[in-house]
Amino acid sequence: MVKISSTAVSHKRLAREMIKLVKKGITNAYAPYSSIPVSAGLYCKDGEIFTGVNIENSSYSLSMCAERVALFKAVASGQRNFLLLLLYSPKIDFILPCGACLQTLCEFSPELVIATMNTNEEFKFYPLKTLIKRPFRL
Repeated sequence: MVKISSTAVSHKRLAREMIKLVKKGITNAYAPYSSIPVSAGLYCKDGEIFTGVNIENSSYSLSMCAERVALFKAVASGQRNFLLLLLYSPKIDFILPCGACLQTLCEFSPELVIATMNTNEEFKFYPLKTLIKRPFRL
């Protein structure tokens, strides 16, 4: 967990500030089955940043995506409000979250913005609600 103190900064600026963390984290990804390492950084409203990487398992359904690892670390630390999720994979430019991650993210921050980047550090931004049109709600 890292903290960036800023007020009313743009999503692009936040993503730029998170690049080093997310790229550094990629070395911890465990992806022997897909060979697609993924790293995520989740920026909280109070400036804290939680990172996560994908962790695969030979029983594939027991694997965990980088997005949910970062989210679960944040929630376990008491966070509930998020502004930006940055995703990176050196194997897939502009990688996006799977449906399970989108649903899980919606539970906490339906207004979240997803930033994804390529190896040239160019970004694409997607409001979460454009990626999951009708999330499950109780």
